[in-house]
Amino acid sequence: MGAADVVPGVSGGTIAFISGIYEELISSINKVSLNTFKILKKDGFNAMWKSVNGNFLISLLIGIAVSIVSLAKVIRYLLETQPILVWSFFFGLVLASILYVAKQITKWHLGTILLLILGGVLAYYITTLTPQTAEISYPYILFSGALAICAMILPGISGSYILLLLGVYRPVLDAIHEKDLKIIGTLMLGAVVGILSFSRLLKWLFDHYKDLTLATLTGFIIGSLNKIWPWKNILESEMINGKLKILSEESIMPYNFKGENQLYMAILLAVIGFLFILFLEKLATKKEI
Repeated sequence: MGAADVVPGVSGGTIAFISGIYEELISSINKVSLNTFKILKKDGFNAMWKSVNGNFLISLLIGIAVSIVSLAKVIRYLLETQPILVWSFFFGLVLASILYVAKQITKWHLGTILLLILGGVLAYYITTLTPQTAEISYPYILFSGALAICAMILPGISGSYILLLLGVYRPVLDAIHEKDLKIIGTLMLGAVVGILSFSRLLKWLFDHYKDLTLATLTGFIIGSLNKIWPWKNILESEMINGKLKILSEESIMPYNFKGENQLYMAILLAVIGFLFILFLEKLATKKEI
């Protein structure tokens, strides 16, 4: 999840879903509330820890943190030097996840089909938006953190891409590099507020409208494929602080791409990404058994 969340366009929520921990994640986050502190005060730390499924949450957070710290620089370097190959792997991974999530829907009907289409159209529209150059303020960073974390736990919608659209992706990366605790702390506070609020909505939707929710999430993943399509034609860009910032781009077919021909390697990596999801699915099935 940490590695996926580093890449603008790939959702950590997708990884959580295909690894079989998504509903447990939403349920565990949903248990964190003011009542948690009442349990801590009345029954002690062990009771509080058990009530929020603490072992699961801390294991997940440590895994995400380790992945971000160890892989963030590597993934960013590969995105700059071998973008087609990296996006091809993630494209295969996300493509397989569509089949996995859709398979969880127990009954297809008009409602699920309509929400599938709606989710796909909405996600596709988000991928076509032009990143903004925002005036960074602490309230804006707080809002960005809350919105990004909501997207981050939704399969198909990337939290880092939302930060990119809001114009705070680069400032946040710079803040992490420069150890600006004010910006990092404000973003984290927004993330905490956002995830605690949004997880309750997701939990309610899964409890009452599971098939409809799954259909919408499947649509989100389908629509996000436009963002991670490996071959792009840059329509508009600008240099900011010596770095190229892409403002708009369009997906093109490989034979229209003017760069180095990496088609066979790209296909191979897409297949590897696809098979990797099948491997994770088998692990998730064993976990359930």
